[in-house]
Amino acid sequence: MDPQKTMTDKYETVIGLEVHSQLLTTSKMFCPCGSDYQDSEPNTQVCPVCMGMPGVLPVVNKKAVDLVIKTGLALNCYISPETKFDRKNYPYPDLMKGYQISQFDIPIALNGNLAIKVEDANEKQVGITRVHLEEDVAKLIHRKEPYGDSYSLLDMNRAGVPLMEIVSEPDMSSPEEANEYLTNLHSIIRFVETSTANMEEGSFRCDANISIRPVGSKELGAKVEIKNVNSFRSVFRALKHEETRQRQLLESGQNIEQETRGWSDERGTTLSQRTKEYAADYRYFPEPDIPPILISRDWVKKIQSQIPELPSVKKQRYIEVLGLSEYDASVMISDKEATVLFESCLPFLSKSMKPKNAAKTVANWINVDLNRMKNEHKSTWDDIKIEPANLAKLVLLVDDRKISNSMAKTVFDEMFVNGGDPTKISEDKGLSQINDTASIQNLVSEILQENPSAVDDYLNGKDSAVRFLVGQVMKKTKGQANPQVASNMVAAELNKRRE
Repeated sequence: MDPQKTMTDKYETVIGLEVHSQLLTTSKMFCPCGSDYQDSEPNTQVCPVCMGMPGVLPVVNKKAVDLVIKTGLALNCYISPETKFDRKNYPYPDLMKGYQISQFDIPIALNGNLAIKVEDANEKQVGITRVHLEEDVAKLIHRKEPYGDSYSLLDMNRAGVPLMEIVSEPDMSSPEEANEYLTNLHSIIRFVETSTANMEEGSFRCDANISIRPVGSKELGAKVEIKNVNSFRSVFRALKHEETRQRQLLESGQNIEQETRGWSDERGTTLSQRTKEYAADYRYFPEPDIPPILISRDWVKKIQSQIPELPSVKKQRYIEVLGLSEYDASVMISDKEATVLFESCLPFLSKSMKPKNAAKTVANWINVDLNRMKNEHKSTWDDIKIEPANLAKLVLLVDDRKISNSMAKTVFDEMFVNGGDPTKISEDKGLSQINDTASIQNLVSEILQENPSAVDDYLNGKDSAVRFLVGQVMKKTKGQANPQVASNMVAAELNKRRE
């Protein structure tokens, strides 16, 4: 019997995620320092407030509150009519004040939900416990000298950047479900434009809570928190590893310690860091320097009106109205910028192509070729030079049979790197398709005359000879002959000789 299957049958996994996402504001949470610190020299984006100097007073960044409300509404949350800030006390080198200004018992948004797809394409609602607002901490940079001594440096540029924390209910039962939740949440945040949600830059980070319990038990097992995992792949791998580790411990009769663990991508394992803290350990109390904030219904309504079409709604529209497949629609909505290019391109095709044909064709260029080039060149959207009007022109060049699909890929690759009009690019590169039947007929006659053995092969029942002869036509025209026309003419000429 498979031991892994036995463990699966006996135990069930319970997962909840805490996601921290830096908000898209120009200044920090409680001071006027710039929040865009990525390219700044260490410790240059600071002031007495975010450095935690004595006697300073924090002032709330209203834009940050707006963005948390917006995210909460997108996650179907209840928006609190009154909220407040609290001091979360813990001694750590990245926290200059000795406490973090956060929210405890009255967050801005609570009791929401997010739909995810589970096995058999069924839908499951994951509860959103709360969405609250806090300040980010400084960044510790750990170094080790060649002779072995280790030390840490402190960069305070990040300290005080507005940070939104989204806490889920422990409603996920596998790493696969957690990955689906995280992907959907990331997409929503990007679509409503409350954060860049760039995991590589640390603006979207995840703490994963996982426990194991016997199947049928209502009580949660000892919770292990995996801290600051910064990629979808790493979250999935960390949860997979921890799920197996905990099940093996239970299977061998050992206890699981409630603790905080870190994830090592290199080792593929979690590492114990410290005993897990409880809320009481942080000694929360109301922030005395910031009065409670009243959130009026008019305030909420105004922000509600700013929420765009959400990814799930957009996906359904792409399928039902534009005729995209489930797969193509899913790939498209995973990238906000891709949907912008897609929808900006379609109006240029509305008079020349049927809507569903246009949508399918454009989606294929974006989902396949554009993503291929992005991966090959390690490009971001800022690097891409393709304009919607020019992508539409390329689609029409193929649809009008002025260039072939293979030619179009060459043109597309050039457009990706340098931009430009596809018609001009195809002309400059000599990629215009030959559609003139008289010209192609003459070429076919030449090819048949030059390749008598292939003609004999066909006449003797070897149908594959047609492909060879068509290939010779394409070779002679450097791929410019219309392949369908060439194929039809070759077949027709051969059939005449067979008669």
